[in-house]
Amino acid sequence: MASSAANHESEFDFAELYTKDKTLQLRSIYVPNCTELFYRHDPLKIVRCQGTYMYDQLGQRYLDCINNVAHVGHCHPYVNKQIYRQMGACATNNRYLHDNTVILAEKLAKTLPEDLTQIFYTNSASEANDLAIRLARQYTGNYDILALDNAYHGHLSSLVELSTYEFKKFKTPVKIPDHVHILPTPDVYRGKYRDIDYNNDEAKLCELYVNEVRQIVEEAEARGRRFAIFFIETLQSCGGQIIYPKGYLKQTFDYLQSKGILCVADEVQTGFGRSGTHFWAYQSYEDDVRPDFVTLGKSMGNGFPVAGLVTRKAITDKFEAQGIEYFNTYGGNPVSCRAAIAVLDVIENEHLQENAHKVGLYFVNQLRELQKRYALIGDVRGRGLFLGIELVRDRAAREPAPIETKAIQLKLRDNFIIVSIDGPDHNVLKFKPPMCFAMVDVDYFCEKFQIILEEMQAIKSEIEGNNA
Repeated sequence: MASSAANHESEFDFAELYTKDKTLQLRSIYVPNCTELFYRHDPLKIVRCQGTYMYDQLGQRYLDCINNVAHVGHCHPYVNKQIYRQMGACATNNRYLHDNTVILAEKLAKTLPEDLTQIFYTNSASEANDLAIRLARQYTGNYDILALDNAYHGHLSSLVELSTYEFKKFKTPVKIPDHVHILPTPDVYRGKYRDIDYNNDEAKLCELYVNEVRQIVEEAEARGRRFAIFFIETLQSCGGQIIYPKGYLKQTFDYLQSKGILCVADEVQTGFGRSGTHFWAYQSYEDDVRPDFVTLGKSMGNGFPVAGLVTRKAITDKFEAQGIEYFNTYGGNPVSCRAAIAVLDVIENEHLQENAHKVGLYFVNQLRELQKRYALIGDVRGRGLFLGIELVRDRAAREPAPIETKAIQLKLRDNFIIVSIDGPDHNVLKFKPPMCFAMVDVDYFCEKFQIILEEMQAIKSEIEGNNA
């Protein structure tokens, strides 16, 4: 029998093994129904990807506006080649010396403050965030955790319990554990303190949200609670593409660190140049924000599993002093490190951070022009290629429009554009496309989006006319 390799007409496997219906049937038998699936009523079957596009089994091309895993573009040939070459040379666990381990570590360290030099490699960001909890508890001797409302930090048990974005979706109410303390998200559009109520005074809004942190910490400490760690997504994604008021990150970190509480900058969905102006999103607020941990993942390997945690030597030394040896079977293996090195090379060589800044500004400006014409758009916010469009039924009341948002998502799919919905009210269209997203992609999206908005506005006007 001839080998399968001999029968390949192409270097890559694009052919379907089953029809879409057969794939769906087998999935319903073998894959738990609780496993997330986009467009569940009629899922896309994707068989090929390239750049900013995904292709279904019929060859139809879809513009991908959300897949931040393919950070430098789907199936980037340079990244693919580096993975292939390393896989053919050496693919083993990380308990042996290998150049890729230290090359990647050095490259990452050069993008971070000089004291953040210690890098733990993991397979997923959930593992990295869980490890941050272990390290912080060991270092501080304390146990409790602070996190923002509507946050998402991973799927491990230790992280689901502090990710209110996750357990708010449960049908049975979930009690937040006593050791987890939830802070109000500094969302100036829909949060506890809103821009409209404070004359768009960003400094005042920052002060109010930082005071919430102080109050919650001091009240908990008065009850005998002691904090080890604070988690924050430096741009909150699942919570609705939230950008915090200037000063919030710096003042919150300074206050907590003055009390010996370690701070995590979760850069899993925002790092590696996505914010445009800076390599890490936390740096885009103020120059002197100093996290104790930075967690990395998703985009780090352009689809190949690799993630990590970066911290200070004093923290790892105390971990080691307890006789703890850290080991992760696949974390930091030569192939995953080679993938991440390749991603860093492409970001630099193809100027993708600069592209994120330029295209992101253009995208926001185009969306704000549409906002002037269509009342359904309540807010447009973004930094680099991290953007959100919040849709409302009434701009003055800021009433969320989840039904309309879902309808727009499906109409965009009909126009071969993939977007996702998030936010606690399910009314935010979110954008985290591959970093090679171009102005022509922005133009295509805005053209189709405007047509859909026109249709929906006409329907609304007709309904209002009939009810008059």
